[in-house]
Amino acid sequence: MKYEAVIGLEVHVQLSTNTKIFCPCSTRYSGNEPNTSVCEVCSGQPGVLPVLNAEVLKRAVKTGLALNCSIAKRTKFDRKNYFYPDLPKGYQVSQFDMPICEKGYIVVNDGLAEGKKDKKIGITRIHMEEDAGKNVHGADGKSSFVDYNRAGVPLLEIVSEPDIRTSSEAKEYLEKLKTILKYIDVSDCNMEDGSLRCDANVSVRPAGETKLGTKVEIKNMNSFRGVQKAIDYEIERQIKVCESGSKITQETRLYDEAKAVTLTMRKKEEAFDYRYFPEPDLPPYDIAQKDIDAIRSTLPELPDAKFSRYLDEMQLSAYDASLLAGNPSLAAFFDRCAAGYKNYKAITNWLLGDISKKMNELGIDDIFDARIRPEHLLEMLALIDNGTISGKIAKTVIDEIFASGEKPAKIIEKLGLVQISDDSFILNIINEVVAENPKSISDYISGKEAAVGFLVGQIMKKTRGKANPRIVNEMLITELAKLKNA
Repeated sequence: MKYEAVIGLEVHVQLSTNTKIFCPCSTRYSGNEPNTSVCEVCSGQPGVLPVLNAEVLKRAVKTGLALNCSIAKRTKFDRKNYFYPDLPKGYQVSQFDMPICEKGYIVVNDGLAEGKKDKKIGITRIHMEEDAGKNVHGADGKSSFVDYNRAGVPLLEIVSEPDIRTSSEAKEYLEKLKTILKYIDVSDCNMEDGSLRCDANVSVRPAGETKLGTKVEIKNMNSFRGVQKAIDYEIERQIKVCESGSKITQETRLYDEAKAVTLTMRKKEEAFDYRYFPEPDLPPYDIAQKDIDAIRSTLPELPDAKFSRYLDEMQLSAYDASLLAGNPSLAAFFDRCAAGYKNYKAITNWLLGDISKKMNELGIDDIFDARIRPEHLLEMLALIDNGTISGKIAKTVIDEIFASGEKPAKIIEKLGLVQISDDSFILNIINEVVAENPKSISDYISGKEAAVGFLVGQIMKKTRGKANPRIVNEMLITELAKLKNA
């Protein structure tokens, strides 16, 4: 029997506000001593009252708008009751029946992959809540501690519809979601630091069946690749259980990355186990349409629109457009360059080629964290266009910009990289190369055009890449024609 998977994702996004959701404690706790970024409110002391951080509400609305959601005109908070050491109050302030955002979607594939169709993955809801603390286990394996620095950091939980059918589709959804969140600058989305955390609900059913199977929740996935592997394993495990005649148990499982398997953690709780009730210390919040419209006006051009513009207006390939649009900082860098230089393909080639390669070598994710700036690339492209340097020399210039941040013209002057365009000098080098390579000359005369490329390479080698390649090609062809007709 053939089976299909049904997958829904729950993504927790840590918002990059300056202060926590209900108190003035800083959210910049990383590297701090344990329990130093806490106060009476976020540590759950009796007799204190929470106050909602208005920036959290704005970022929640902004996220909902970017993800095509309906924004609630009235929303409230609820207490989600459960006991765990990292929860100082014995409950979590979250949202239950009146979430801030509902009924959105993300388009995956997005026309970027040939042979694939666009697909909308529905978003059931987005709600605000506070983060918990962190359990820290001692090296002796016998002691455990709790650090409440993270408690009260604002979270958005983004819950998808069970529209995902494969692990690769889940990965595409997460990558697209992360890109959008980075575009609107609500979170740094660093999965390794816990700013973006994902749980997956997975079930299987016979192909063609409409009734959902018993779902299993998977936790502890620390990368998109980890999510993909965990889902693949869980689908295979559930199919084996079904084929053996047994039933799937509804439970929560942990993903063991080292062994690439999921392991039972606990039986799955239903919503009623949490005994939700309205948070008595926070009033309901009314959101005016004019405030929603004001937040909508702050949205940047989002990746789908940017991809279409690169494709239609700038005539970039779908592949190049997708790479640029999928990287907010590269897209911003490209747009600043494109405002002052109309050879969009040349900008793209340098950004996605040598510049991205250099960033990878240096471990730089955001191009604006590097020393290179749009004005550097624009100046370098102008120097290539006017013949001052060649494309080969420009590669050296790029390396130097990354190292020093100096302007291209200054680097060229300092290193003596000006391109040689003197006809008589180049002719002398051509004559030397012709004399040193009689076999290549013979090959060319006998009709082997590829010999020209070899000879050009030898000329560029002698001039250490400084000769103007256009002039070299033109003069070499002329000299070879003379030899061929002699």
